[in-house]
Amino acid sequence: MLLFVLGATGHTGTQILDLAIARSHAVTAFTRSLEKITRRHPMLSVVRGDPHNVDQLTNAMQGHDAVLSALGVRPPAAFRPHTVVQDCAAATVEAMRGAGVQRLVLVSAAVLFPRKGLLYGLFRWLLKHIARDLGGAEIIVRRSPLEWTIARPPRLTNGSGERYRASRDSLPDGAFSMSFRAVATFILDAVEQHAHVREVVGLG
Repeated sequence: MLLFVLGATGHTGTQILDLAIARSHAVTAFTRSLEKITRRHPMLSVVRGDPHNVDQLTNAMQGHDAVLSALGVRPPAAFRPHTVVQDCAAATVEAMRGAGVQRLVLVSAAVLFPRKGLLYGLFRWLLKHIARDLGGAEIIVRRSPLEWTIARPPRLTNGSGERYRASRDSLPDGAFSMSFRAVATFILDAVEQHAHVREVVGLG
């Protein structure tokens, strides 16, 4: 497959690039910061562009089989009001229509599940701006005619583990954390198997 990756310089995006190449997929990393991607490989193309710019996205997406979005906002900006992922999701959906690409996987967060409990309530308060941004992005994606999958992982950690559990519309029992690499594994599995289409999937 020919995969188009947004957020390729982040923790999850880096793992997506690594695993996709290991699985013999051709990958386009679309980023504003070319210098942050130091890896060189015949299956990897790095394209400079702004994920808010519909025309740049549309041109770069031509001929791809799927778009994998691992965009996010890092601290301290993440803890202030922002609409980065939401705005980029709107641009991505419009660009995919223009480029004729149907398959989209979006990385969101488990904090959007309506779970109860004091600890969960604390996380929701701490991550309220992130949750609002991701929630807006999810609405845009879910209203689109695309073949989308939304992945909602819990707290993410470094590590080499690739195992994951997946549950539609809920977090797997006991899920508290997982590795960035495991999220990337789920994303590639979903695309390769054409699984979880038009589903919100909790991971763990």
